[in-house]
Amino acid sequence: MTISGQAGDGDDGDRPDGNPQRESVAYDHGELVSLLSEADLAFAQDPHEAHDESVYEVESVDDGEVFPQSVASGGPTPEGVILWTRVDPGAFDPEAPLGVVVAREDDPEFDDPCYRGVVDDAEAIAAHDHTVKVDLDGVLSPDERYHYRFVHDGVASRTGRCRTLPDPDAAVESLRLAVMTCQNYANGYFGALGHVAEEDVDFLVHVGDFIYESTDGAFTGVGSPDLPDRELELPVGDGRTQDLADYRYLHRSYRSDRLLQRALESHTLVPAWDDHEIANDIYWDEEVDAPRADHPLSEDPEAMTRLTADAMHAWWEYMPGRINYHPEADRLQDRFELWRTFRFGDLVDLVMTDERLFRDPPKDVPGGVPTREATAPKYEPEDRSMLGDDQREWFLEAVTDSDATWTVWTDEVLTIPLKVGAGPLTLFPVQGGWDGYVRERRQVMEHLDANDVENFVTLTGDAHCYIAGYQQTRYDDTLRGLLLGTAFESDRVGVEFMTPPTTSLNVAEALGVDSGLRRRLTEPLLSWLVEAMNPHVELFDSHHWGYSVVEFSRSECRYLGYSVDKTEDGADAGKELLVAKRVPEGRVEIQDVTEAARRTEGGPNG
Repeated sequence: MTISGQAGDGDDGDRPDGNPQRESVAYDHGELVSLLSEADLAFAQDPHEAHDESVYEVESVDDGEVFPQSVASGGPTPEGVILWTRVDPGAFDPEAPLGVVVAREDDPEFDDPCYRGVVDDAEAIAAHDHTVKVDLDGVLSPDERYHYRFVHDGVASRTGRCRTLPDPDAAVESLRLAVMTCQNYANGYFGALGHVAEEDVDFLVHVGDFIYESTDGAFTGVGSPDLPDRELELPVGDGRTQDLADYRYLHRSYRSDRLLQRALESHTLVPAWDDHEIANDIYWDEEVDAPRADHPLSEDPEAMTRLTADAMHAWWEYMPGRINYHPEADRLQDRFELWRTFRFGDLVDLVMTDERLFRDPPKDVPGGVPTREATAPKYEPEDRSMLGDDQREWFLEAVTDSDATWTVWTDEVLTIPLKVGAGPLTLFPVQGGWDGYVRERRQVMEHLDANDVENFVTLTGDAHCYIAGYQQTRYDDTLRGLLLGTAFESDRVGVEFMTPPTTSLNVAEALGVDSGLRRRLTEPLLSWLVEAMNPHVELFDSHHWGYSVVEFSRSECRYLGYSVDKTEDGADAGKELLVAKRVPEGRVEIQDVTEAARRTEGGPNG
């Protein structure tokens, strides 16, 4: 049984792209609650030993016909990972078991596999859009790299590479993470992901917006490229998702991109979700006890609850993520627990939170204009929250108890203020980030300060910019801050690095000034203005797309922001090291090291 209704598990007619089309079925509230409480999500399969060794024999390597979305790994632990694939429904033989084979790093040909298993629950595979997840926790060794592949009816998938976490108490000297976010398929090509595939990194962190729930151009701008080959058509919804079939179609389509496949084949993924995995600007409305969002179904609590359940169902099918699921919880938001800590030995504790399923509705700003006065904490209820009480208390305890050299928060939305103007003329336009939850932000920052949490780094996405700035217990909103460019250094508690969008709409593209003379004029001007009006911001760029690499060592954290041309469809799309920042261990100080980093990489283009 699936979370939301669908007319059977078989194909109900093929679309031109070969993906099955399914019918949406409406349920009344009672039936919906029953489905949510009895949902059979895509839990990892439990392989067993093969009764016939021929299941592992390889006659050919897949060219995309048997495993059209290739393979991926994620949810690392010290003794395992989750391996993922999808078998094409037309190529799937329910009588032929699916083999999974793992070999050590020095055995890319699988001559001496360290693990082999068989999945033969054909009914479960078909029920989950022919996706398969295998959890190898407890099978592998800490801090090791492996090769893996799936085999079905003599055809081997492409080979993936995965990695386990170090032992929690291990002495780790360095950690290198590729960070990605905001990859709107219709708004550009995934050249950045082709470069990510080639990066020498330990893990890949995605902080959200892996897919976009719209195919109607709602999240493009006047400067967006015209890419007919990137157009998608939902099987049920008219431009906006309507049910499970739509979300599955989007995940299938995104994961059919060869450059995205290469990134996921190359690195083990640590995934989060933001809003577009479900619906734009989603939040939880306590008055109706249901999610709401910028979506046509938002005014119908029952329909919006079903839609959110469908979105989470598809996310779990297609993401090799490791989250806790609580089927006994009364409310949907309490069943999916994204928040958790990944420990990279004694070097880094990575603390992941969920800023969508527990957030309160957008703030009712007096006068409708987000001025400094109108957005002051006094206009917020004391219990207003983005994280929710339970998650916030867990988070504060997790960062306080961390004994790693670096404590890293993977947060989906911008935590530091981003204002326009100064003094009484200050506006805070990005109310969807923590600027809309200032009481709780102050509580978090004051907790960090009071508990002497050191070496605190936040990795963020969502706002479609490159940003580096300081997290502080208070911020200078005065004209003095604008004129002198000063911040309250004594109140700094951490630093924040925002990774740029892979393809999604940025400020320059929205205004149509992302090319030619207009770009050359507006790029330095916009950066200067934002940084001048926000003394705590050391970097702002919303004229480029790409990804970031964040490195941690005993002596420093280093942020490398890469720009990649999203109009080129290929792994060799133009790439540039746009900026490099350094934070010394033991100090809350952002240093610019761009020129030195470019020399190390061999010039501006890497």
